[in-house]
Amino acid sequence: SRIDKENQVFFLESYGMGNTSGDDKILSYKDVVLRRSDLDILNGPDFLNDRVIEFYLSYLSTLHTSPTTISLIPPCITFWISNCPDAESLKDFMKPLKLRDSELLIFPVNNNENVELAEGGSHWSLLVYYKEANSFFHHDSFMGVNRWNAKQLFKAISPFVSDDGAAAAAYRECSDTPQQKNWYDCGVYALAIAKVICQWFSSEGMKNRDDLWFTDVKETVPDLVKHLREDILELINKLMSVSASK
Repeated sequence: SRIDKENQVFFLESYGMGNTSGDDKILSYKDVVLRRSDLDILNGPDFLNDRVIEFYLSYLSTLHTSPTTISLIPPCITFWISNCPDAESLKDFMKPLKLRDSELLIFPVNNNENVELAEGGSHWSLLVYYKEANSFFHHDSFMGVNRWNAKQLFKAISPFVSDDGAAAAAYRECSDTPQQKNWYDCGVYALAIAKVICQWFSSEGMKNRDDLWFTDVKETVPDLVKHLREDILELINKLMSVSASK
């Protein structure tokens, strides 16, 4: 069912959060702190921010609990990799991430190129590395707007994902990615695609299909994005309830 603003206010007041002012913290989940303004963003129509993107990717990682198999990379890590000023710093930064241990890597891509502007940019897309194919796949819901940013990330990250001695990883633009119908739902599409790919990867007997996850994305994402904002709002309210009861 829809979680509207009146229900959210009722919930916040029920747990003593309704009379505070400003952009209050409403939930701590793993390394993500969500605030009241994030609920407004999810109610939309608004562009999803880094916190919401990281929150939902963190949640997906708990559903697919084999950390050496799937890695969903937070937006801040992706941004730093793309904009790291020198190769030696990048190499030191990449070592503890152990990306070679993962069979599937999912990176949210943002077109912010200003390292001094936190949470900048105006578009989200998704770059996915599948080790079995030794290939990167870029899913962009708005006519490939982030192609340059995805290629920049690909060039920075590719030396750290393939096994030693393996051929250089390939790159592919997924031109049949479902396209958004407005200016603000790019983040919703990116999260929906990430969800579908994780489900595909975790389904026995699905990984050897010739078209990988592409059919699933094409057939599932258009309907999924219609209610994903509401699904995330419901998830947040559920987690808030659990946290408040402890």
